[in-house]
Amino acid sequence: MNSKLQVSASPHTRGMVTTNKIMFMVLAALAPACLMGVLAFGPRALLVLAVSVVSSVISEYLYERLLHKKITVSDGSAAVTGLLIGMNMPPGIDLWIPCLGSVFAIVVIKQLYGGLGQNFMNPALGARCFLLISFAGKMTTFTSGSGALKLVTEVSSTTDALSGATPLAYLKTGASFDLKALFLGNVQGCIGEVSAAAILAGGIFLVAAKIIRLRIPGSYLGCFAVLTLITAAVRGYDAPVIYTLQQLCAGGLMLGAWFMATDYVTSPITPVGQIVFGCALGFLTWVFRLIGSGAEGVSYSIIFMNLLVPVIEHFTRPVAAGMVRQRRENRRLMKRNKAEARRLKAAGKKENDT
Repeated sequence: MNSKLQVSASPHTRGMVTTNKIMFMVLAALAPACLMGVLAFGPRALLVLAVSVVSSVISEYLYERLLHKKITVSDGSAAVTGLLIGMNMPPGIDLWIPCLGSVFAIVVIKQLYGGLGQNFMNPALGARCFLLISFAGKMTTFTSGSGALKLVTEVSSTTDALSGATPLAYLKTGASFDLKALFLGNVQGCIGEVSAAAILAGGIFLVAAKIIRLRIPGSYLGCFAVLTLITAAVRGYDAPVIYTLQQLCAGGLMLGAWFMATDYVTSPITPVGQIVFGCALGFLTWVFRLIGSGAEGVSYSIIFMNLLVPVIEHFTRPVAAGMVRQRRENRRLMKRNKAEARRLKAAGKKENDT
């Protein structure tokens, strides 16, 4: 018998989908949202996206080249990170800021921790939070669009409206905003978050292609929607359902739920853990948006939960077949041993007393 048994580390069964295919399908799914951003804000938005992608790819290449590591820019992960950073930028941002964010994401968050698969938080969101803390004024200055779409600058509100403010700034006060404009992409905001319809189309494409599962975005958006609906009803807003839909379509919630919270590396791998992860994200985003003083909160919610992924996986790890019965038997034996030990201790004490 010449057959040999081969010993190797898990996983023993591998799929045909490679990292390259996954990353390029994600890029394809992000294309509609990028297109809507360019149509809304003009060539300047396209330039910001291009600078972000190019600086991310160059950062990864130079780091791996200088440290004599394997060059991995062809897998597309750096391009996805750069594109997500660009989509989270205001269209009028100085070009050196997304460039700095790309370097921070690739070098500090990704490569210093071992490269793809070793980072402890989503690199694009980590870079965005770094830039928000460092350059808050520039990162929250939104200029009017110069593209093919005419941006909405008037909202129905009882409060004074500031020209160029994002929809979340109005929703924070309980005011209303044009739901159709939010859904189609005719609003102020970051380049990649203006059109909820385009982001939703990309997310559905990833689910249909089995790149991601619906557990995380579904539980994330569902939990946030329920809490927002209850809050709007308690506060006496005119149309709680419409307000909830406006909150779902505004800001970076859709982009974060479909493309960032579902990151393979920084999200749980257990089915129950993914649902817990998504519900926790929905709760935190609700706290940041509707309870806290800020209008947004998606980025901070996701990177905070990224840090808790190991804990979630530990408590939601599935039990192997037959182990439930074995654990029950072990607990029964432990109780019996403890009872026997107490009995012997009591008998010994009684004997000593006599």
